Amino acid sequence: MKSRFALDAQDVKAALAAAEEHALQRGFCVSIAIVDDGAHLLGFLRMTDASPMSAAIAQHKARTAALSRRESKHYDDSVKNGRLAFLGLPEVVALEGGVPIIADGQCIGAVGVSGVKSNEDAEVGAAGIEAIFARPLP
Repeated sequence: MKSRFALDAQDVKAALAAAEEHALQRGFCVSIAIVDDGAHLLGFLRMTDASPMSAAIAQHKARTAALSRRESKHYDDSVKNGRLAFLGLPEVVALEGGVPIIADGQCIGAVGVSGVKSNEDAEVGAAGIEAIFARPLP
């Protein structure tokens, strides 16, 4: 049997708050989704004036990162380099902005952000993840 870390409700709240604050400081209007390691939605925020489409895209980015255990940027880069087959894979969105949450070498979830430039989406997601690891362990 193996023990592992898992996201709890306080982690999700901290990540959403930090990601939102990061976005607000930069004038971004984004949607932020947090999923567990099985890509199940744990938390979501669509900021005021964020595009309705960004809500779905943020969730897809988070699911892509959680299920693949890598940043969704990997698929974005692959498609840009001609690997168009990734566009047809189920549960994969080839857009930067989905970032896995890694604890002790294991993916425990992911954050997906949509609404601004893809690299800025990823930056907002990373700010959320930093807040999780800044919390003291129980």
